[in-house]
Amino acid sequence: MSTIVEERRAEQLREASTQEPALELVGAQAWYGESHILHGVDLTVHRGEVVTLLGRNGAGRTTTLRAIMGLTGRRTGSIRIGGHETIGMSTHKIAHYGVGYCPEERGIFSSLSCEENLLLPPLVGPAKDAMSIDEIYSMFPNLKERRSSQGTRLSGGEQQMLAVARILRTGANLLLLDEISEGLAPVIVQTLARMIMMLKARGYTIVMVEQNFRFAAPLADRFYVMEHGKIVEHFNSSELETKMPVLHELLGV
Repeated sequence: MSTIVEERRAEQLREASTQEPALELVGAQAWYGESHILHGVDLTVHRGEVVTLLGRNGAGRTTTLRAIMGLTGRRTGSIRIGGHETIGMSTHKIAHYGVGYCPEERGIFSSLSCEENLLLPPLVGPAKDAMSIDEIYSMFPNLKERRSSQGTRLSGGEQQMLAVARILRTGANLLLLDEISEGLAPVIVQTLARMIMMLKARGYTIVMVEQNFRFAAPLADRFYVMEHGKIVEHFNSSELETKMPVLHELLGV
């Protein structure tokens, strides 16, 4: 059965690679004030792929996600989402191309209940792509149990589930996930891994920044490695074993 699923997945990715990429960065550069952080990032993500950005702290991975969303200072180069150039656009317009960003700090509204947090965001993609509350609760039973609890009363793992689930309510189909497994208990990390696999099966496009290599490795279709604001390695999941010596050198994994 697993072989059939893998073959079907490979066929889906082959079909997606012939379409306009879900996300394409060409020579992308970004600044925070006078600090020049990204130095010509080239990155392509096809529809339905899970792509992981690896790198040490300070390599530019989070800034790459923020640059895609227009949350840095000056940006140059090209950042295309679904074929649309967004380099000169404001963040709210970029989001309406169906992009959902889950920042490392999560951004939960502490004065609102879990369910109010879920109901708050507006649609940024087609209404048919927005998950219903029932679908969210099916994926994350913990959130159903805590639906009336204030955001500040949720555990770190529950807040992370809520931060991701909130995006799924918006109809976004390109998800930018920043360190969603960081500091969480293994059982919560396993829940998030199952979520990624479910979203992958449903055709979502996902870009993950991850320090937890063990979490990211079995989930991603392709990997990019960043160093000093540049992409220094790029390979498919099938090449992972042969690339381990390079990863040991670059990441210490």
